[in-house]
Amino acid sequence: MMTSDGDDDHAVGGSAPHIPVLLDEVIAALALKAGDRVVDGTFGAGGYTKAILAQGANVVAVDRDPDAIAAGRELEAQSGGRLQLVHGPFSQLDDYAQGVDGVVLDIGVSSMQLDQAERGFSFRFDGPLDMRMAQAGLSAADVVNRFKSGDLARIFGFLGEERHAGRIARMIEKRRAVRFFERTRDLAESIADHVGRNPKDKIHPATRVFQALRIYVNDELGELARALFAAERALKPGGRLVVVTFHSLEDRIVKRFIVNRSGSAAGSRYMPETQVKVATFEKSGGAVGPSEAEIEANPRARSAKLRAAIRTEAPARSDDLSIFGLPKLPEIRLER
Repeated sequence: MMTSDGDDDHAVGGSAPHIPVLLDEVIAALALKAGDRVVDGTFGAGGYTKAILAQGANVVAVDRDPDAIAAGRELEAQSGGRLQLVHGPFSQLDDYAQGVDGVVLDIGVSSMQLDQAERGFSFRFDGPLDMRMAQAGLSAADVVNRFKSGDLARIFGFLGEERHAGRIARMIEKRRAVRFFERTRDLAESIADHVGRNPKDKIHPATRVFQALRIYVNDELGELARALFAAERALKPGGRLVVVTFHSLEDRIVKRFIVNRSGSAAGSRYMPETQVKVATFEKSGGAVGPSEAEIEANPRARSAKLRAAIRTEAPARSDDLSIFGLPKLPEIRLER
C-alpha cells in the first residue's frame, strides 16, 4: 500500500491548502477535557493544535522543521500561555513534557513542505534535491550521488516498494559518474526515461523512489518507533495515544506497538512471574479511515489510518526496536 504521498498529485507536490486529516476523529479519540495537557508531536501548520486548543486543552507542540516553528509563533503568542512550541524531533517528546493527558502524531510529510519547491520533496516544480525536514544533515542529493548502487537498491526496495529498484540504482550510479543529480526534476525525468511510463498509470515512475529517499533521509520509521516509546513514558495513566499514518510501513509500526504493549504475555509454570509483561496500553478500537466525504474534499486523506490506545498504570517498558521488524538499511555513511 502506498502512502498518500504515493498519489501522483501529492507526491510531486501539487499546490493545495493544508487540511488536517481525520481531524474530528482525532479530537474524539483524545476525549479532551478543559485543562488537559496534550503533546502534538507533529505541529506542521497547526491544524490539530488549533482544534485541541479550541477544546480548552493546553498544548506542547513539537516540530523539527524550523519553518513550522517560526510560522507558529503568532499562534503561540495568541494562546494566552496555553501553547508551547518546541523545535526538536518528536522522538524526544518525553523530554519536553511529562504526565500528559494525550499525545497525537500525524506521520509523514506536510503539504507545506511538499508545496515548496526549494525544500526538494517533490518534482512537480523543479528544486534542489534536498528533502530534509530539519533542514540539516544528510540530503537526498548526498544519498543519490554517493551511496553504492546496492545500498540505493535496498533503500528504494524496502522504503519505496519499488519493483525496479535495482535497475534504477544502476542507472543512477552510471549517470552520476558523468554528472551529479542536484535537482528534483532531473532525477525524476531520468527515472521515467529509464523505466518508461505506462500512460494508464496515474503514479509517476519516480514517486516510489522519492518516497524512499524522503523516509530514509529523515529516518522516519526510526523516529516513529522511538516516538511511540517516548509517548509511553510521557503519558499518565488514562492518557491517550492517537496516531495518524499514511502508508503501510508506518501503520505496521503503530499496530505492532499497540499489540505488543496491550497484550500481557502468557505465563508459564516454568518461568518466574517477573517474566510476565504487564500491559502498558489498552487498545482503543480498531483502525479508523477517512469518510468518503473527507476523501472527496481532501484526496490526500485517502490512505490515512488512525489508531489509538489508552495508557494503563503499568510502568513504561524498556525500548526494544526489535518488536517493529524494521528493515536493515545502510547506515548513513557516505561512500568515499
